[in-house]
Amino acid sequence: MSNPLTVTHSVDADGIGWITFDDPASRANVFNPPTQAALRAAIEALATQPVKAVVVISGKEKIFIAGADLKWLGKIGSAAEGKQASRDGQALFGSLDAFKVPVVCAIHGACAGGGYEIALACHWRVASEAKETVIGLPEVGIGLIPGWGGCARLPRLVGTKSAIDHILKAQLLPAVEAHKAGLVDEIVPAAELKARAKAAALKLAASGKPGRPANLAVDAAFFGDQRKTALSRMRGQPAPLAVLDAVEKGVSLPLDAALELEATLFGEVSAGEVAHNMVHVFFLKDAVKKLTVDAWFPKPATPAAPAPFKKIGVIGAGVMGSGIAQWCAARGYSVVMRDVKPEFVERGMTVIKGLFDEAAKRGKMSADAAAQGYGRVLGTTDLAPLADCDLVVEAIVENVAAKQALMAELSAVVRADCVLASNTSALPIEELAATATNPGRTIGIHFFNPVSRMPLIEMVLSPHTTRDTADRVLAFAKHLGKTPVICKSSPGFLVTRALFFYLNEACLLWEQGVPTDALDKAMRDWGWPMGPMRLIDEVGVDVTDFIYGEMKHYYPQRFASATVCSRMLAAGMKGRKNGASTGFYTYEGGKEQLNPAMAQFASGAVKQMDAKAIQEHLNGVMIAETKRVLDEGVLKTADDADFALLMGTGFPAFRGGLMRYAKSKGLY
Repeated sequence: MSNPLTVTHSVDADGIGWITFDDPASRANVFNPPTQAALRAAIEALATQPVKAVVVISGKEKIFIAGADLKWLGKIGSAAEGKQASRDGQALFGSLDAFKVPVVCAIHGACAGGGYEIALACHWRVASEAKETVIGLPEVGIGLIPGWGGCARLPRLVGTKSAIDHILKAQLLPAVEAHKAGLVDEIVPAAELKARAKAAALKLAASGKPGRPANLAVDAAFFGDQRKTALSRMRGQPAPLAVLDAVEKGVSLPLDAALELEATLFGEVSAGEVAHNMVHVFFLKDAVKKLTVDAWFPKPATPAAPAPFKKIGVIGAGVMGSGIAQWCAARGYSVVMRDVKPEFVERGMTVIKGLFDEAAKRGKMSADAAAQGYGRVLGTTDLAPLADCDLVVEAIVENVAAKQALMAELSAVVRADCVLASNTSALPIEELAATATNPGRTIGIHFFNPVSRMPLIEMVLSPHTTRDTADRVLAFAKHLGKTPVICKSSPGFLVTRALFFYLNEACLLWEQGVPTDALDKAMRDWGWPMGPMRLIDEVGVDVTDFIYGEMKHYYPQRFASATVCSRMLAAGMKGRKNGASTGFYTYEGGKEQLNPAMAQFASGAVKQMDAKAIQEHLNGVMIAETKRVLDEGVLKTADDADFALLMGTGFPAFRGGLMRYAKSKGLY
């Protein structure tokens, strides 16, 4: 037996067998070959003993089983290898399903992927009500499909439509929701889990394995609609379509045949480029949890935990400032939001109240928590309340002179150890901080709009930023629940620079006669969530035109600014920003249509350009600019660039990252 301590077994005085997952070398239980071997040995050992029933349980405090080891799955090199991996797992779990006595699964903590598939193979599922207990099949989110029985068994438990909905959403449900959905049979207080699971086992030992009659019939139109939705929302990803095939065909087959179909489809998907790319993206995101500033600064002789921020100042009550203030207050910080006019402050406080109300309405927090969060924000026109702040973030107009004047004002008000940060999206931090005293405490913290939905923060180090400042801001970003990338101060940093070179190039093609819908459709079909022209409307035509001006200022030899945005602004077209409703598209009544008024800016002749040429050209511009960013040392690695563009621009995850894609095509 390999690694016998990963899974252990025992039999208690009442004749109940216990299979306990508790990997001593890890905080999480995951399935890999050693764990599978240990589970197989435990099942075989209990099969030789006179047990009345068996309970499967975890010894971990927060994780039942986190699923399969993705490092192992990510190395699957062929469809045949993937199919065999699926068959092996199915057979192992099947030995629980076919066990001589009933098997109960006692779930506490995260029960994901293969962790839930082993639960599906058991005859009864009891879950703790603890907040740590979340349950489900998230495989589609990383380019895979449930391959150890999930596609075959879940429809037989909850019905076909519910199973499809759950698998394609790829979400982990809290225990209460999982119980309502039928994913588990009981929910109990965490302290009672073991006793209640044993009680269920004894009851089943007396009554026998429960029957699970399920109406699996679904008309073909349902699956047709699901395929259309998958092709539209998850373009380029084979996993959703494979799930639909596995379930649609599998529900009409005996379980063994349905499992074999699942194994075949899992093999095909797991060996594909998309699955490998999405597993790679998973690890990029996971690496952020361990991110430090060590790559940018010498390690201190005596490392110390950074002093945490407690009170945050935000200067500017506009869209960004109010968004930053609300997000900080929601995470427990006391916040002072300052603007120059009472009406600006009042408007910002209204925005903050709306964000808290929306969060409560969507179930992201309770109404009481939202009220408390709002109560932690002080709106003011005075600088004095900022005097005892630990961090002040300026989010005023993108103007170097205005920001420099503000930094000088703040330096005269705040403590000497207060960190001064700018939310600028493009301006070099050292220019903005030129008037600040103690420039080592200055840094860029570039949030993305909307703050409540965009996870990325660009943490921008100037030549003056000290390690202590960087350490404190990194800890702050993580406490906010954001995903930071660290970069060196440079005009546009990474995301703004690469994205707006790309958007400008799209505008130049438009000015040459390539139609709006041709540009947008080509890039959507490639995988971008929206096309470049539609994105300009979303960002704001005014913001886009301003950043074009900044890029032209800082990169005059390489940035030939398009003029269409400035002409649109002169005609009052601002896209969708601040309630405006015209840009490259119109949006009246919530209906998106091409804007016929754009004809006044067109050159006249329509230029035909096929989708592939558009895709290669526009992606090529972004690749070239990102290569320059890396060559200049603005970021440390291509993985950093990929992560930032994935989280900050919506780069399609199934492509694995911009530079990973470029490397696969011989472009990097």
